Amino acid sequence: MAQNEETTEAVVAEEPLTSYTSESGPAEAEAPKKERPALTVAGAAVGRRKEAVARVRIVPGTGKWTINGRALDNYFPNKLHQQDVNEPFKILDLDGAYDVIARIHGGGISGQAGALRLGIARSLNEIDAENNRATLKKAGYLRRDARVIERKKAGLKKARKAQQYSKR
Repeated sequence: MAQNEETTEAVVAEEPLTSYTSESGPAEAEAPKKERPALTVAGAAVGRRKEAVARVRIVPGTGKWTINGRALDNYFPNKLHQQDVNEPFKILDLDGAYDVIARIHGGGISGQAGALRLGIARSLNEIDAENNRATLKKAGYLRRDARVIERKKAGLKKARKAQQYSKR
């Protein structure tokens, strides 16, 4: 045991520390981004969330949104929902590069926003999977949120609520 302590002390003695810092070293130069092909391809996909279904077409354009014949800020007045559906474009630096045409039905406003986001992410993935897929997948935009309302079962008041059991 004494021999191990001497070895450890010898290693520590060889490299005296001069200063302590929590900063990391200088950042290495980032790899240059790949050249993206020209945005001339249209894409289409279906997105689902809860009970909502969104059929989405994106075409190269100026960033115009048409959802069931209405503008984005008219269809989704909540800024959070507008930001949510715009995220796939923001993460890929494609703001204003595509026009979005969507038909949405079913569900509530939040479910429709989630369905639209999934549809947009899937269509961007379809257009250029080589450049877009890794970023969209890492952000979690290609995954469908499978949570849906549980159905009511026979003999119960609601999906899980049963009558209280009485011992006597």
